[in-house]
Amino acid sequence: MKYWIFSILTAAIAYFFGSLSTSVLASNFVFRSNLRRLGKGSAWISNFRRVYGVKGFLKLALVELVKDAIPMIVGGRLFAMSGNAEVGHALAAFCLVLGRAYPSPYGFRGSYATAALVIGSMFISFSVGAAVLLICALVTWATRYPALGTLAGGIVLAVAGVLVIENDLAVRLCFFIAVLVLIRTVPAIARITAKKEERLSLEKDISYKFDEKI
Repeated sequence: MKYWIFSILTAAIAYFFGSLSTSVLASNFVFRSNLRRLGKGSAWISNFRRVYGVKGFLKLALVELVKDAIPMIVGGRLFAMSGNAEVGHALAAFCLVLGRAYPSPYGFRGSYATAALVIGSMFISFSVGAAVLLICALVTWATRYPALGTLAGGIVLAVAGVLVIENDLAVRLCFFIAVLVLIRTVPAIARITAKKEERLSLEKDISYKFDEKI
């Protein structure tokens, strides 16, 4: 009975934190401006970089880290009482990614959940999480498509989970996370195939200067 209570609490808390918008939290508590007006998708990332620079990215990453770490810590602590902290982390990671990819407050229209995938993987196993982070970064850098980087990270989580994680239930949850990431990125992959997906721009954007009033 206690195990089911821990499962429900972990799932609810992780999904809730996953469904919270990082840009909204950062807008209200860090940047004091509406970040959602900067754009959408990869264009949003490019615009954010132009306006706030590297320091701004670090601040935003810190907000994301704290937001995603809370449910991971809670899930691990709850399941640690029954000696299954690894399962608690894996369950929290799955629900965190689910909330980030399909947030109910926003009509189930979320992001690719890249940060949630990486942070959740880190809590499940640091070595696995490091591999996920590395592959996500390399594939995104090479292709300029965040969706492909996230998908590659999900695949690494599923494969590395089998090789590294000993708990069978935690391994299954890692596989379910990978499937969830695949489902979330399918539309983007279709757009990439049709050459309709916008690439992540890492070049300095100065076009906004033409809109400034003299």
